[in-house]
Amino acid sequence: MIINVPSSAKTLVISFIGFQTQKVDVKSNVNVVLKSDAEVLDEVMVVAYGTAKKSAFTGSAATIKNEKITSRQTSNVTNALAGQVAGVQTTSSTGQPGKDATVRIRGIGSISASNTPLYVVDGVPYDGEISAISTSDIESMTVLKDAASNALYGARGANGVILITTKRGKAGDARVTFDAKWGVNKRGVPSYETVTDPGKFYEMAYSAIYNADLKGYTAAGDLVNANAYANQAMLSSSYLGYQVFTVPNGEQLIGMNGKLNPNATLGYSDGTYYYTPDNWSDELFENNTRQEYNFSVSGANDKINYYMSAGYLDDQGIVPNSGFQRYSARLKADYQAKPWLNLSGNVSFTHYDSREQDTEGGTSNANAFYAANIMGAIYPMYIRDASGNIMTDNRGYLRYDYGSDTNFSRNNVIPNANPLASYMLDMMRYAGDVISGKWSADIDIWGGIKAKINIGVDANNVRYTNLTNPFYGQYSETSGVGGLISVATQRTFSVNQQYLLTYNKTFNDVHNLDVLAGHENYNYKYQYLYGSREMIYNPNVPELNNGILNQNNASYSQNYATEGWLFRVQYDYDGKYFGSASYRRDASSAFHPDNRWGNFWSVGAGWLMNKEAFLENQNWIDMLKFKISYGLQGNDNLMYEGGLYRNYYPYMDQYTLANSNGDFSTSLYYKGNPDITWETSHSFNTGFDFAFWGGKLSGSVEYFSRKTTDMLYFKPVSPSMGYSRFPENVGSMINRGVELDLNSNIINTKDFTWDINFNLTHFKNEVLELAPELNGQLIDGGRIYREGESMYQLYLPKYVGVNPETGESQWALTKPNEAGETVTTSYSEASSNRFATGDILPKVYGGFGTSLTFHGFDFSIAFAYQLGGRILDYTYQSLMSTDAQGSAWHVDMLNAWTPENTNTNVPRMNVKDLYTSNLSDRWLTSSDYLSLQNITFGYTLPKSWTRKLQIDGIRLYFVADNVALWTARKGLDPRQGYVAADNVYSPIRTISGGISLNF
Repeated sequence: MIINVPSSAKTLVISFIGFQTQKVDVKSNVNVVLKSDAEVLDEVMVVAYGTAKKSAFTGSAATIKNEKITSRQTSNVTNALAGQVAGVQTTSSTGQPGKDATVRIRGIGSISASNTPLYVVDGVPYDGEISAISTSDIESMTVLKDAASNALYGARGANGVILITTKRGKAGDARVTFDAKWGVNKRGVPSYETVTDPGKFYEMAYSAIYNADLKGYTAAGDLVNANAYANQAMLSSSYLGYQVFTVPNGEQLIGMNGKLNPNATLGYSDGTYYYTPDNWSDELFENNTRQEYNFSVSGANDKINYYMSAGYLDDQGIVPNSGFQRYSARLKADYQAKPWLNLSGNVSFTHYDSREQDTEGGTSNANAFYAANIMGAIYPMYIRDASGNIMTDNRGYLRYDYGSDTNFSRNNVIPNANPLASYMLDMMRYAGDVISGKWSADIDIWGGIKAKINIGVDANNVRYTNLTNPFYGQYSETSGVGGLISVATQRTFSVNQQYLLTYNKTFNDVHNLDVLAGHENYNYKYQYLYGSREMIYNPNVPELNNGILNQNNASYSQNYATEGWLFRVQYDYDGKYFGSASYRRDASSAFHPDNRWGNFWSVGAGWLMNKEAFLENQNWIDMLKFKISYGLQGNDNLMYEGGLYRNYYPYMDQYTLANSNGDFSTSLYYKGNPDITWETSHSFNTGFDFAFWGGKLSGSVEYFSRKTTDMLYFKPVSPSMGYSRFPENVGSMINRGVELDLNSNIINTKDFTWDINFNLTHFKNEVLELAPELNGQLIDGGRIYREGESMYQLYLPKYVGVNPETGESQWALTKPNEAGETVTTSYSEASSNRFATGDILPKVYGGFGTSLTFHGFDFSIAFAYQLGGRILDYTYQSLMSTDAQGSAWHVDMLNAWTPENTNTNVPRMNVKDLYTSNLSDRWLTSSDYLSLQNITFGYTLPKSWTRKLQIDGIRLYFVADNVALWTARKGLDPRQGYVAADNVYSPIRTISGGISLNF
């Protein structure tokens, strides 16, 4: 009720902070609904070389706040991106603590050049280890996805830009925070479902050998000898090599009926050793601890803004002697030295120690994840004496079974190796020191003209040590090597300099102009030094001087530089119509001086539609903005063949140097092309940003097109030229898609809030053009790229099940053969009859989640998903072989063809069928998944309690990461890559409890 209203009053003016002022006529009863003021509440977001209001931004970007980042327990912040941002797809080839995820923004833009985004920390491109940045120091991450948002970064931003903004102090008294969490790591993805019963495993191996009738006994009707031979062959070193059952004298392990002898007992002694199978997964994987502590002090006044932090992380991984330790510290300060001068400094130091194991080598014999999946159900992990006790050697080490140290041998499955022994006796470590410094000066010159100088320096020094023990395995004394030690150091140093001028001016209260001009210079140096020796003296000293034989060493340096001139103008009329244009001219040392410079630009426009007269009375619309942009960017990052390492001099011929009888010998390593130049990305984006019903629903919907022209790739040439590949700028590729990002604040009261979020991305990839002389097809190893098709369409033999009469594998023919057949049992014939698989990329991917707060309690849950794609499951392929060489069998092999079981697509058990598990579309498996990424539950104690302890706030919380993964097949993790999944370090499920204190 409003009282004392003058009788002459005609109009009431109602206003409230954060809402648009309303004018209404004076009446006896007035109902007024205030509308959110988009200008007052408008979020300020970090963009290229500065900040911008979200309503005025014409590009495509998404911001992840600190709460979303710190809720994830990860030693590398890139792993916190999964499912968080539309258009961003992450894959992880390893769950090794400290390793980063592979991030792709809006698809794949190149065949042979890099697709990695640029990381920018506090305005300056960052070259240090991403794992060196503590997640607790990060205020926000902004992903720039189109040319209008990242064209100012020129060549380095062609694959998108991820802006990381670290925390600053807030006005008021100093704020002290301490956060600690303790947890347990577990394996996040289980092993494949394999046959674990040793007796059943022997039966299957016997069946594969018996059915092959290698001696012709069965064909001759001599079933007794057929049974005896299959038993003898099965236990020989040509096949399984081990016997772990004891059977009475004169009896066979597998009877005439193909079943395990009922008189057989598990465990076998040959008088010297005792053999019994171990569960390799149980032995190889362990639940380890994870602990993290972070401390910070921050504050601000009218002169200085400061933030100081220190942190410690100890993540022990899930296999023995693996883990990641990090010590980090940061000091960030802004000082208003003069009314016209602001100085800033931001220095961080990180030391990390990583204990790695060989878990990224796919089928490496030292890979625990490979061994856990592939090791047959009969093999021991340890060597036991005749009484069944695990033996120790004269040094006190446990004796591990390498498959060649007893009276049995396994020559065919992980020969002369034992991953657990390697983990316990070998040493694979790397330690690094990362220093990152950024300094800037902001100078207010006059009349809206300002200057800014940014200097960024990143130094990263890493030392790798790898010691292989001299006692057991392929480098043992008995092999003639006596152990192996290698040491490598890697040093990178980069300097980035930015000199910027800005001009901001408002004319007649409605014309707002923002102009930026500047120059940027970047220099990068990489140095590598390596040495190795054999025959080591002390198995605990990882130094080169500890070895005496076969000295080997190498070193090299790489240099890279760019220079750019940049310009941007942004204009808006009355906060309603927005326009932007940017231009950058870049030079790269990766190209010949004649082809070094490239021109890149973007234009964008926005329209805040809710400010128009025809929508101003639509109270349910808080904000509705249309945006559109187009631009060009360059890419100079051509990789070497294989895509693992960058080629810093792709325009030059490169040679290897060797000794030839005391003289120099050179051989061509890489054929350069002085004519190659920038790969160019043409980016188009349009869509709507919106907020409705007082924030009940907000988000964006966008269409994007990313076309790459003058693609950098290696064109196959005749080997008679002295090389087989030649780099060229020929061809084009396009990615088209849509993104949807939705957020809803369903309930927002003093005591209860409820928010939900959902994002979705759909895109299609297409190779538009290749070099004319390729006739529309590029064959690159086992991959075929064709014009008009997706880069991720594979060409594989087509599996069509088994011959119901014989149980043999069958593959389709592209056309009938001379006999008029459309299918074949010959893999050799099938391999030359490849079929298109269609695009195997997922149709959609994204994430969703919800969060609630209620009387001090908070709860959040986050999911990531992927639908409509396929992936080659290499592990499953290896588990479906019929060769009886000792590898594990998937439980699906229990449904193999038999004369009594003809209605199956699993071929017969027969060791003669050598090609049954060869590559074909049989191994293409749905890559759909739903991942429960994170659950967080916390309680913040009432301030009336904490103030008595002189504490501003106490929060107790529980957090779980990588909680669950649902896929088409147990053990399969489609998040490993776009084409194939293999045996790599499993993602870690971490469950922790923690406490946060604010003073």
